[in-house]
Amino acid sequence: MNSFTGRRVLVVGGTSGVGLATAREFTARGADTVIASRSARKVDTALAALTAGGGKATGLPLDIRSDDEVERFAATAGTFDHVVVTAGETPMGRVDTLPLADAYAAMDSKFWGAYRVARAVRVAPTGSLTLVSGYLSQRPGRASALQSAVNAALEALVRGMALEYAPLRVNAVSPGLLRTPLWEGLDEADRERMYEAAAGRLPVRRVGDPDDVAGAVLFVAGNAYTTGTTLYVDGGGMIA
Repeated sequence: MNSFTGRRVLVVGGTSGVGLATAREFTARGADTVIASRSARKVDTALAALTAGGGKATGLPLDIRSDDEVERFAATAGTFDHVVVTAGETPMGRVDTLPLADAYAAMDSKFWGAYRVARAVRVAPTGSLTLVSGYLSQRPGRASALQSAVNAALEALVRGMALEYAPLRVNAVSPGLLRTPLWEGLDEADRERMYEAAAGRLPVRRVGDPDDVAGAVLFVAGNAYTTGTTLYVDGGGMIA
């Protein structure tokens, strides 16, 4: 198990789902963890959970859709050993029915948000930058062409930055379907039926949890010989 004691880590989107699980795992392994999210209330709630066991964590509200906010944060935040970007909202919908404003907002949040962080926040050359994408980049579904495009763009960006930013290591972690707050808008019965149907198709016979993805993020952050790669954590979704 890698120790991150004495390492300074930024998790953007670290207040729920994969981001919170990742922040929790870094903190448990000794990192000085900083979380950022648009909601100050969610930051406070997440910090209470992260520090309950004596871990070291701080946080602040940050809207990665804003050039100015990201630049101001980067100017005062100092240097991090590892940066993880998990934030981003991408609404579902067919290309011919999803409003263009929603499509632009999705790209601005998940792709350009990660891009803003990657270009502005200082990361130690011996450290890592990890972007969380999604397996739809490789296996599109109905009403998910936009998500496929955004995630594929993130993974291509990772490969390019691994060359441009070397020796800093840059990777992507690409989850499949997970039990996260993303699906809380669905009726509970409908949500469980969706999970059960997906589990029946997957080789692992279950839907993923945020901790499954957090483990992958810490692997690419801690493995000094991994860069320019996308690690798929999808329960076998791409081959099912």
